[in-house]
Amino acid sequence: MGKWVDGTGTLAVSGGAEVPLEVAASYRARRRGLLGRDGIAGALLIVRTNSVHTFGMRIPIDVAYLDGSFTVRSVVTMRPGRLGMIRPRGRHVLEAEAGSMAGWGLKPGVRVRVRVDVE
Repeated sequence: MGKWVDGTGTLAVSGGAEVPLEVAASYRARRRGLLGRDGIAGALLIVRTNSVHTFGMRIPIDVAYLDGSFTVRSVVTMRPGRLGMIRPRGRHVLEAEAGSMAGWGLKPGVRVRVRVDVE
């Protein structure tokens, strides 16, 4: 994908699940992530990062680390107030409410597609 911008779209998981997606590409949106929110309908894609934290979060979240080809490298659940490990081969991160990703079939080795809405 070329230049990333903040916006919305769809996350398509190999095997059929399609999930509403928010894209955080700007410094401000990436820094904010899901902080201060009580939930999300779908997932948040934070581009150009290989680690996250949950300081200031209200809910536990699932975190999927993606490589440059959008293949899931690992999936972890993080409680509020935690610092995630840096994933050297990670290029992007997906965040969603805890328990969501298992239901979508997201696990290591699964490749996802991102479709961004054009404004």
